[in-house]
Amino acid sequence: MSRDKVVADPAEAVADVGPGASLAVGGFGLCGIPGVLVHALLERGAGGLRVVSNNCGVDDWGLGLLLRAGLIARMTSSYVGENKEFARQYLHGELEVELVPQGTLAERLRAGGSGIPAFYTPAGAGTWIEEGGLPWRYGADGSVAVASPPRERRVFDGREHLLEEGITTDFALVRAAVGDRHGNLRFHSSARNFNPLAAMAGRVTVAEVEELVEPGELAPDDIHLPGIFVQRVVPVEPGDPWAEKRVERRTVRVEA
Repeated sequence: MSRDKVVADPAEAVADVGPGASLAVGGFGLCGIPGVLVHALLERGAGGLRVVSNNCGVDDWGLGLLLRAGLIARMTSSYVGENKEFARQYLHGELEVELVPQGTLAERLRAGGSGIPAFYTPAGAGTWIEEGGLPWRYGADGSVAVASPPRERRVFDGREHLLEEGITTDFALVRAAVGDRHGNLRFHSSARNFNPLAAMAGRVTVAEVEELVEPGELAPDDIHLPGIFVQRVVPVEPGDPWAEKRVERRTVRVEA
């Protein structure tokens, strides 16, 4: 079997992502999101997707495009405050949402990718996360149709901890600054926050890379994620509009 993991185009890379598939998607806000692969999924049109990601993009970019098209059935996220359509679908019972503390979400992805089925954390102890009852999905009449279950609780060194399960998904979509044909990846700055963790959690991980290099060109110390976690590599074409790096909230100084 060839170790060359480069595929012809984004459409081929996501061709087997079917209806109801689970996806771990990298990115932090709009930083480091796999926009080219997200657009390929939009073109594919498979619905009922169950997505795990730090956020759900914005209304007109990133995962927000899949959400607007009605392709996402469930989101597991830690921050969703920049997307009005997300709020509308959630409050109208069209979208199931599991909100997870950000550090817990990161560790759940890492644990799943490391073969660890569950772990204990103090995050969420003494809150609705422990007690259960958080609305995951609303009914058409505004009632709670699906609620979060209570967490198993244990005390370590006098401090309460909750049991959290590791996350694994059918697929993972990530974006890297540099990748080689064997799937070794290097991320740039904040794009490193969730992309490596999402990549670890996917059974089939697809990486779009801004720069494709030959095996051996990446120094071992420069590799942030080894190729064992990556099954497919898609080079980003120069000038591809779906690879644009947008700023989520542009803040500039007002000149006096």
